[in-house]
Amino acid sequence: MKGTLIGTYYHSVDEKGRLAVPSKLRVELGDPFYITYLSGDYLSVYSEEEWQKFADKLNAIPQSDMRAQRYVRMVFANACKCEPDKQGRVLLPQHLRDRVGIDREVVMIGASNRAEIWPREKWEAEMAAEMSSDDFTASLGPYGV
Repeated sequence: MKGTLIGTYYHSVDEKGRLAVPSKLRVELGDPFYITYLSGDYLSVYSEEEWQKFADKLNAIPQSDMRAQRYVRMVFANACKCEPDKQGRVLLPQHLRDRVGIDREVVMIGASNRAEIWPREKWEAEMAAEMSSDDFTASLGPYGV
């Protein structure tokens, strides 16, 4: 990954399930990149470098930890390696679109070392949920932020 992923981009998924990835994010993510479902109402998008770091951490989890291995299986089973076409579009697999409720309108955001793809209505609801400064401090304070 070349830099920090930032910004908010509104796009539509076409009738074939393709998403035009914003050029600024495409440059930072590089080619190829990886999309998977981790949790919540969005898909996570990783550069090849960040995906490998994440995969290495998951692969270090002992096979004997059955609970954690269920999560590891879910991450890899839902992952896809994406290479944008000449127009910068990638195919979002149907199972991933169904998993988070992506129909047509999406928001793609930069989230530091990854990007996220949200159904537009869920992103707008997330942004409308007001977080107080006390909530912010309680959530991020332990991490020195």
